[in-house]
Amino acid sequence: MSSAASTAASRRWWDADAEDYQTEHGAFLGDEDFIWCPERLREADARLLGEPEALVGARVLEVGCGAASCARWLARQGARAVALDLSAGMLRQAALADGRTGVTVPLVQASAEQLPFADASFDLACSAFGAVPFVADPGAVMREVARVLRPGGRWVFAVNHPMRWMFSDDPGPDGLTVIQSYFDRSPYVEVDDQGTPSYVEHHRTLGDRVRDVVAAGFRLEDLVEPEWPEELTETWGQWSPLRGALFPGTAIFCCVKPG
Repeated sequence: MSSAASTAASRRWWDADAEDYQTEHGAFLGDEDFIWCPERLREADARLLGEPEALVGARVLEVGCGAASCARWLARQGARAVALDLSAGMLRQAALADGRTGVTVPLVQASAEQLPFADASFDLACSAFGAVPFVADPGAVMREVARVLRPGGRWVFAVNHPMRWMFSDDPGPDGLTVIQSYFDRSPYVEVDDQGTPSYVEHHRTLGDRVRDVVAAGFRLEDLVEPEWPEELTETWGQWSPLRGALFPGTAIFCCVKPG
């Protein structure tokens, strides 16, 4: 899958699915909450972007924002947040949430592989399952984020844990059996009735992710693999208490652009 074909498929998919996605997951995510992953790790508790005082006045870019709940939470903390997404449908959901909360953040439609911002425009960048798993060239995303961050800036992003690629998207017992090679980087592609790609997700191994980060000039400070909370009984897609008790579902990369 080329970057152009992958981008086109993702835009069509999320434009069409935006309302249904918010109907299904909006209550879990909230309109102004920063939840990193289905394991319900909150930025308010984890502080992966820094201490609360560091957010005040900080210029923050949310990459692949969806309905921009994370950017809105950051704005509540005093940050100057900007929310970017490929999908006009998801940005419409973000605008609706702005209206519900009274917290308005700038919304930008663009690809994460080509960020429409000047060099060193931001102090922090973040992405909670946005953009990175869906682009054909995640290295380009890393390079673009590095470009728009100031020296010393932090880049924290959450993605499916790479080992999940080996298993089917089944939250039950059938989802505990390995069905394909961890090392197979072939993208997962769904096509419509005309054979046009309608949904694309790209796989990278843990090593691939680290190499992309380092090649872009970042220093990897931490790799967080959230454990499944005992009190969380909800299932989100392939994420479930059963699987979460045995292996990680999320990987969060905490990176710094050297000063």
